[in-house]
Amino acid sequence: MEKYRDIIGRINYGLFLASVFLLPFPQPVLRYAIVSWFVAWCFEFRWLRNPLKGQRTFLPIIPFLLFGLWYIWKGVSFFWSSDTAAWAWYMERYLTFLLIVPIGTWGVNKQYNWRHIGLTFVTGCIAAVVFYLLFMTALHIHPAWIELFEMPSDWCYYDNWRVFFRENISAFKHRLFLSSVELMGAVAAIRLFRKNWEILVPTLVLMLSIIVLSDSRQAIISMVILAVMELVFAIPEQHKIRRSIAIVCTGLILAGTFVTLHPRVQEFGLNGIKDIRELSYDHDFRFNTWGAALREPSNYLAFGVGAGQSTNYLVEQYQAGGLDSYAEARFHVHNQYLEELLELGLPGLLLFMLAWFSIPLCAPKQSRQIAWLFTILYLLNMCTECMFGKFDGIALWAASMVVIFHQLSPSRAA
Repeated sequence: MEKYRDIIGRINYGLFLASVFLLPFPQPVLRYAIVSWFVAWCFEFRWLRNPLKGQRTFLPIIPFLLFGLWYIWKGVSFFWSSDTAAWAWYMERYLTFLLIVPIGTWGVNKQYNWRHIGLTFVTGCIAAVVFYLLFMTALHIHPAWIELFEMPSDWCYYDNWRVFFRENISAFKHRLFLSSVELMGAVAAIRLFRKNWEILVPTLVLMLSIIVLSDSRQAIISMVILAVMELVFAIPEQHKIRRSIAIVCTGLILAGTFVTLHPRVQEFGLNGIKDIRELSYDHDFRFNTWGAALREPSNYLAFGVGAGQSTNYLVEQYQAGGLDSYAEARFHVHNQYLEELLELGLPGLLLFMLAWFSIPLCAPKQSRQIAWLFTILYLLNMCTECMFGKFDGIALWAASMVVIFHQLSPSRAA
């Protein structure tokens, strides 16, 4: 029996490592890996009659339970959802939030080694950078290959390699999701190789280069803010208050300078926010999607329009505002907070925010810094993208939650 326990435990752990390695890679491959890991965990837990001895306290379980309640509230919204097929599809996509609750509650087996997990994650991030850079370069040199991979030809700009890379990377991996994973990979690399500068420097250069090349405004701003937070965490405790104020001010000045000078930020046209509810093709794309969501708040503030119904609601608003091409393309809101407000109303949004802030507040002391960095990264990126709109964002959330809340048992120290 002990032999079978060890084999199943290794399969469970191996599938988790595979999921972690594949986080920066295209969504379909990642989906198969992480779903297989869920199945292996459940099989080990059920067949071996709960061998996962985590010696858990209740506090770290709170975030998992809150996200589970948030998922259940989405389920309850069935009663006021007009499109039950869209509701069912949404619930299936978000099922991870319910599946992770038992994993968060009962823990993982003793074979999980957190240094190995960190090294696997960093290796996957570096491998992804090399893969995307080589692949995009090859496509740029041989444009005819684009048809082989069924990439939209109208996304290809051959006069500028950086624009070509920025636009076409989304055909394989949404650039904001890729940048988010690479940022967390940089955080992991700093903790793994803090004293090995000959390894750390080239690793960070590789990871951060793909963020700059992606030209994602939100990702680059996140990179600046996370870098400032890392500096604050590096300050000795006794000097933290005085020196952190200076570092934060310096970071804000650098970020402000970057925001005002970077061409991608200048494209945003912040003046459009003044009349955001007046939809116009002259406005920035995201201002139009947000404006459509904010046009008739009385329609959804109480309970929302139901899980999976936000796109249908936005299509009606696009048509009313004269944005027929937006309605035809069925653009989503590109803001996780507005999507939660649209679909679940104020109660759902409050529960969602409570779940997020519970992550760093309930995290064990040793992993609180990582928890804050992870939470801030998501809170920032959810401003301009529905991070849970694709499985990529959900998978990164699930893997990070397991690492934050299960890496610190003395019996599992790396």
